[in-house]
Amino acid sequence: MTDATVTSPAPTPARDDPPPALRLAVYCDFPYRRVDGRVHASDAFALFLDELARRVRGLTLVGRVDPRAGSAPYRLEHAAFAELPFYEALTSPARSLRTMAASLRRFSRVLDDVDAVWLLGPHPLAIAFALLARARGRRVVLGVRQSMDAYMRSRHPGRRWLWAAGAVLERAWRLLARRLPVVVVGPELAEQYRSARELLPATISLIRAAEIDDGPRPEPSDEVRLLSVGRLDAEKNPLLLADILAALNDGDRRWRLTVCGTGALEDALADRLRALGVDDRAELLGYVPFDGGLADRYRESDLLLHVSWTEGLPQVLFEAFAAGLPVVATDVGGVRAAAGGASELIGAGDADAAVAALRGLVDDPERREALVEAGRQLVRTHTVEAETGRIARFIAG
Repeated sequence: MTDATVTSPAPTPARDDPPPALRLAVYCDFPYRRVDGRVHASDAFALFLDELARRVRGLTLVGRVDPRAGSAPYRLEHAAFAELPFYEALTSPARSLRTMAASLRRFSRVLDDVDAVWLLGPHPLAIAFALLARARGRRVVLGVRQSMDAYMRSRHPGRRWLWAAGAVLERAWRLLARRLPVVVVGPELAEQYRSARELLPATISLIRAAEIDDGPRPEPSDEVRLLSVGRLDAEKNPLLLADILAALNDGDRRWRLTVCGTGALEDALADRLRALGVDDRAELLGYVPFDGGLADRYRESDLLLHVSWTEGLPQVLFEAFAAGLPVVATDVGGVRAAAGGASELIGAGDADAAVAALRGLVDDPERREALVEAGRQLVRTHTVEAETGRIARFIAG
């Protein structure tokens, strides 16, 4: 068995290349919502896919729409949309499997009008869609954003049957990848999928070239402003933020934390901050749109703190790099290989290491400046224009 043919990143963005004359369908499992007649997504990756629509002749997103009342932050502007029957989650397999036949019929109709499909997985429907699209003679490209094994273990601790199911899905997806091209997010997944037929390691960036801030950064003052951005769910380990903040403010009450994000552990984080006596040093802002205040938070902060248990390559790191913000992040997933030279890395779950790294950066302006410049150089080669262009050309074959 030989290793995959790897398509390496271009050294400079190729934004002026003509887009492939490609009609593309993309499937990803996260739910969508219809808000005021428009399709919205709960996952920022949808914005990357919407930008990909500008690099091809036509792009149709395929996904399930949550019929319940509610909102989602990311509105689609450029992609068409094909709706699948809704199911709650794969953790309720009986209900989700009942929708599979109807989903296959709907996807078969989508195939009538496309040349290729990009299927994000591992996922049972993505496997079924791949087989159907191959049978219909369409070009099939797989996509992987994170390890299913690691995701299941962090998202569902103690539920061993889900761990086993995740391992089976991961194995099936890797077997399929031996015959099909694959786009993976980050170098760690590239190593795991090295036996794919063709392999493109990609970076999911939403940063436009015009958004990179080359201006000088202010020095930390009497108040050191930490920023954390991301979902407040188990795999993101948000309760550790409270422990770190408490340790930083032990005898030195100049540290302040702003948290932008929502999730199942939002209330638990607020309770933890109160229990440790640092709730007056923290702000929980919930979801903050990038163009609705988050970009300003990056520019106004002194340090970004990212403490996930598991990651592919988090978009928030690139947002921080573009703003010239020094980063302390856990050494998980593809972070070290893709962004380690531009970040201060710590072990996952290690509050003491986080405290030491943050205090060290505040006291070392030369190290801060080195990280800032490395981050800017990195994000310049991974703008949304460059990354969607590379993926479009790879899928077009």
